[in-house]
Amino acid sequence: MIADTTGRPIQTLPELTPEILQRFDVAGPRYTSYPTADRFVEAFGENEFMQALEQRCMGGLAFPLSLYVHIPFCDSLCFYCACNKIVTKHHERAAEYLRYLSREVDLYVSKLGKGQTITQLHLGGGTPTFFSDDELAELMAMLGRNFVIAPTGEHSIEVDPRTVDEERLKRLAELGFNRLSFGVQDFDHEVQKAVHRIQPAEQVFDLVAIARSLGFESINVDLIYGLPKQTPESFQRTLAQVAKLRPDRIALYAYAHLPERFKPQRRIKAEDLPPPAGKLQMLSDAIAAFHADGYVYVGMDHFALPDDALAVAKRQGRLHRNFQGYSTQPDCDQISLGVSAIGRVGATYSQNTKSLEDYYDHLEQGRFPIVRGLALSRDDLVRRAVIMALMCQGRIQYESINLAYLIDFRRYFEPELIKLQEMVKDGLVEVDMHGIQVTSSGWFFVRGIAMVFDRYLQADRNRARFSKII
Repeated sequence: MIADTTGRPIQTLPELTPEILQRFDVAGPRYTSYPTADRFVEAFGENEFMQALEQRCMGGLAFPLSLYVHIPFCDSLCFYCACNKIVTKHHERAAEYLRYLSREVDLYVSKLGKGQTITQLHLGGGTPTFFSDDELAELMAMLGRNFVIAPTGEHSIEVDPRTVDEERLKRLAELGFNRLSFGVQDFDHEVQKAVHRIQPAEQVFDLVAIARSLGFESINVDLIYGLPKQTPESFQRTLAQVAKLRPDRIALYAYAHLPERFKPQRRIKAEDLPPPAGKLQMLSDAIAAFHADGYVYVGMDHFALPDDALAVAKRQGRLHRNFQGYSTQPDCDQISLGVSAIGRVGATYSQNTKSLEDYYDHLEQGRFPIVRGLALSRDDLVRRAVIMALMCQGRIQYESINLAYLIDFRRYFEPELIKLQEMVKDGLVEVDMHGIQVTSSGWFFVRGIAMVFDRYLQADRNRARFSKII
């Protein structure tokens, strides 16, 4: 690192050789949790979940909560999508879904009591803006009646640019949202046609300008590389447009073509996908472009301008990670509402049913729609602490883990430390008697570094269910 004139560190761009990029062109988890959601079991159900809620209430502790609401509906199908969604033109379905969300909130209130403080609120999907303005207002009012939505918290919503205009953005601001995430993916018209998502660049530029004028604190855009019809040359043009747009944050995802798992992807022709070398070139070009434009590499797929809260949190060692990705909020329990939503309470994870019919049926019976989850073992907790320290702070101090979990780190993780030696030779990590430090080059492969400590992954080499780590 070097420093600017204010003494603030500037991230320098490491040399990312084709050999290292190729070596890490493998599938692996994103570690929004550990263990990952594919390890959840049906043996963990509503009873186990209610026990976790009761334990949260013991002793009168009231830690802040993160709240996620999943809205599954979309007007049209994007062929690349791997999210849990329901494509429909029947907007009347939103009102019914909203009623059941209210029932689910009632169940939480019955166990936790009213007035739990929410410091982070996120609406995802699907397309949250499938809801009308009045329905979004009703949702926010319902949440406000049951929880205390901290005015200084993060209140974010995912936005399909095709579903909003200036008036809608004004309403979102009035409802208390202070962060927006626009799904862009690619500005190239041929790529947009190939994935069935046409949205002119001018539309996105206008919306971002309006959002800035309305005072939204942070604006994110999502990009995907590896889509059909993409080439390094076409993606360079998209990167140049993103530079002009200059969002506060950029999420750059690798497209994972898994048509056997995700039916919409069967409409994408395999021969239209860029070859591995082209995909890696797009990644390398994007990293170089974002660095040249002054963005800080936060970790994994995320970049932010130096003054954005996410970049500041990384610089100050306050970065955290939850099911929505990187966050500035302290580690806390997460209530998740809606079909397929994943939450965390204490040392447990839980997931709602993925079927809308089953979701409604559970709530009709006055039951939480939890169908699977996991109670973490002691080993899970130790490894979660290690993996999240790597993913968020890029360093591990043996002593802090030893004191917190009463282990001898170097003995407990002796096989993992041996495996790290190859990464030490590559200059991706530094290991000494006191801890592990991810280098500036290593940040670009932090998922691969974290995978070394994933006991489940090391025992199961079937990684086809995961996306590529770069």
